[in-house]
Amino acid sequence: MKKLLISLVLVVIIMLVAVTGGSYYMLSFSLAPDTARTDTALCFMQLTEKHPEVGSWLDSLKANNALRDTFVNMPRGERHHAYFIRHEDKRPVAVVLHGWRDCAIDFMHIGRIYEHMGFNVLMPDLHAHGLSEGDAIEMGWKERHDVMHWICVASRLFNANDFVVHGVSMGAATAMNLSGEKMPACVKDIRFVEDCGYTSVWDEFSYELKEQFSLPPFPLMYTTSLLCKLRYGWSFGEAAPLEQVKRCRYPMLFIHGGNDTFVPTRMVHPLYQAKQGEKEQWIAKDSEHAMSYTDHTDDYVKHIKGYYWTGK
Repeated sequence: MKKLLISLVLVVIIMLVAVTGGSYYMLSFSLAPDTARTDTALCFMQLTEKHPEVGSWLDSLKANNALRDTFVNMPRGERHHAYFIRHEDKRPVAVVLHGWRDCAIDFMHIGRIYEHMGFNVLMPDLHAHGLSEGDAIEMGWKERHDVMHWICVASRLFNANDFVVHGVSMGAATAMNLSGEKMPACVKDIRFVEDCGYTSVWDEFSYELKEQFSLPPFPLMYTTSLLCKLRYGWSFGEAAPLEQVKRCRYPMLFIHGGNDTFVPTRMVHPLYQAKQGEKEQWIAKDSEHAMSYTDHTDDYVKHIKGYYWTGK
């Protein structure tokens, strides 16, 4: 009996160690910043290789000193970075938000759409991305407050009060999380574009845990979420764009690739259904994750132009 008890205790200890270790690994893997995040030269090279149409546009902006950057101090004390393109004062401002472990440079092709529409453009490096400070990625949850601050900065920078917030992947989750908040006084009109965002961090991580490791949510998701709460002050369950979208009263365009297996296409449907008021949805046929623009460039641009401030 004593040997059996000792064996059971050892098994429990081994399981606890395994779960704890697995939780630390999962949290570190999911929230660790890209080690090459400050290599802007590499990012620009990769951008023009992936989107050759952007090359001459970038060259023109740089030649005219039109592509500029700035650093600001966030309310929580970190120093964050953004690129911006000034078109004209009092014109609408497009705030373009990049994805997980990306940076602002990686999505300048989206900024190009809005610059061609006559918008001022702001493209921030989110917390723990690019040249912005931060030790751990926050999956679009706490970043919503950072983007709110950037909107206030953009309002002063461009003397503007009309905005569109356009995010891709984690940037889309950030945009949706922001959409459920009360906007600052500097905002007169604001709209949102979410491209391939997830319903919640819990849903996305659970899906990846099953797809990559064939593991169920229990116990690893629960212990990792608790660890995240203890270390970073937020849990996977509370970081839920779906709940924020339910509170959104601003227009929103939902975009998703029809063959997305990273943030599965099915996630867009409850998001769209949860949104009250003005909304549109476009499923890009056969596109994988964050590839809707690349696969259907003309249609992508057409949906943006048809829904936001054209001719304003």
